Amino acid sequence: MGMSAQHIRDDLDALAAQFDYFKEAIELAGYPKPRIRDKGYATLLRTIVGQQVSVAAASSIWNKLEVFLGEGCPAEILLSKDFDALRSCGLSRQKQGYARSLAELVVSGELKFDNFPADDEEAIALLTKVKGIGRWSAEIYFLFAEGRSDMWPAGDLAIQESVGKMLRLAERPNDKEIRVIAEDWRPYRGAAAIMAWHIYDVEFDAI
Repeated sequence: MGMSAQHIRDDLDALAAQFDYFKEAIELAGYPKPRIRDKGYATLLRTIVGQQVSVAAASSIWNKLEVFLGEGCPAEILLSKDFDALRSCGLSRQKQGYARSLAELVVSGELKFDNFPADDEEAIALLTKVKGIGRWSAEIYFLFAEGRSDMWPAGDLAIQESVGKMLRLAERPNDKEIRVIAEDWRPYRGAAAIMAWHIYDVEFDAI
């Protein structure tokens, strides 16, 4: 379960009490809605299916896979199917490799979605053992599916753009710079990230 609306609101209020630019962002755009995904294997498999394709294409592929494999595309059943069968559902060779990596870790018990380490960095390190799941995907999963309130997807270009705008920076900060900026926002960086997506299209007056 991701962060609730009240959780996001409380964390943003804490940030607004310390930083005027968060207060201004809330006044301009209001509070963001929660971003929640189901916890578990199927959510991560859908992430893999959706990589580098449109939302419509990803939905079509997923629907075909569920018809072929069953609801949630169980890991054991996915592993039992051959390349051509999965390709007929729209799953490329590369994505089949990623999907099989995920399914193998689940079946072996090495990856347990109800027992990730409490430490965020340890949890990210474990999830990124899945081929095709990088740090950004892991951070998004833990923020949206587990509601880890200090996740900070610094590599997200929309977040970088919004933070640069909110802070009136001359240029969009890069991954390294935005991690430094957000250190002062601990332990509320998850709400800050959700707010950054929320204000992406909001205009801030120049100083």
